[in-house]
Amino acid sequence: MPRDRGSRVFFRLGLQRKAVLRAAPAHTVRYERRRPEETTLHCLVREHLETFLAQVEVRTGTGLPEFVKDEFGAFLECGILAHGFLRVRCADCAHEELVAFSCKRRGFCPSCGARRMAESAAHLVDQLIARVPVRQWVLSFPIPLRILCAAHPELLTPVLRTIHGVIAGFVLKQAGPRRAAADTGAVALIQRFGSAANLNIHLHCLVLDGVYRRSEAGRPTCRRTRSIRTRWWTAPARR
Repeated sequence: MPRDRGSRVFFRLGLQRKAVLRAAPAHTVRYERRRPEETTLHCLVREHLETFLAQVEVRTGTGLPEFVKDEFGAFLECGILAHGFLRVRCADCAHEELVAFSCKRRGFCPSCGARRMAESAAHLVDQLIARVPVRQWVLSFPIPLRILCAAHPELLTPVLRTIHGVIAGFVLKQAGPRRAAADTGAVALIQRFGSAANLNIHLHCLVLDGVYRRSEAGRPTCRRTRSIRTRWWTAPARR
């Protein structure tokens, strides 16, 4: 199912970042330390984590995996000066600031997650994706295939390669030129959970909404695809 809302979000984040950096004078930019220990999420995890882990162990008999516990532990230390910091000094004005270490995890830390999202969007806009139309394709898997890919993550590479080949062939067919005379590009992001933090491996693919013609003389030119109709598919109801 093709979507283009996600690609607009990526480009909007990158363009807003450029505009802010251009508009703000250097003397108005000031670092403000975030205080995660004062947030509601940090208080809830800090006060109830041990009880939660004990309840899960009683109910399951094994408890949560170690990597999940590590995520909680790293989140509780993220941005806290007592767990390590850098002392940063300006070479021009000698102003100093203390910058606390961050966990840099991919779990539920809102600060590191937002930073990673903004950095990824800026990298895609500034360095990777040309100023051409981009469409987002969201692909979900049947539950048995989700479980299989979760247990054997190495299977995602050939699955993703096959999916990209199918989408690229479809885009080339919509654009018109032969596959040997043109090519397209894509960036795939693998998401492993759903909105309820449940196991739901699915793919977000940013695919050029067109193709680049290969030419011997001059730069390659981009040709946009014809209109693509969005199709929703639902499983038939059981009788």
